[in-house]
Amino acid sequence: MARRNVTRADLAQAVAQAVGLPKHEAITLSEQVLTEICDTLERGENVKLSGFGNFTVRNKAERTGRNPKTGVEVPIEQRRVVTFTPSDKLKDRVNGDAVGA
Repeated sequence: MARRNVTRADLAQAVAQAVGLPKHEAITLSEQVLTEICDTLERGENVKLSGFGNFTVRNKAERTGRNPKTGVEVPIEQRRVVTFTPSDKLKDRVNGDAVGA
């Protein structure tokens, strides 16, 4: 079974069909939502989408890693990473246990 990725264009098309917006307006709306999520995470704030999940920004400390081929230790700089934790409702839907959805 071939799996396919959903693109920004696919999301905009779905919004256009569901809401009845012209496609160009749905594209603009979708882009604005994604931009706001990105901007919020960039500022270090968390994003909570009720019934979907939470995007959080975590700080990872500097640490020492190892090159698996050579065994040489290399420093890994500190960085910020985005994590996603799905809501229970999303987990249930993905597992086919959607109650009332």
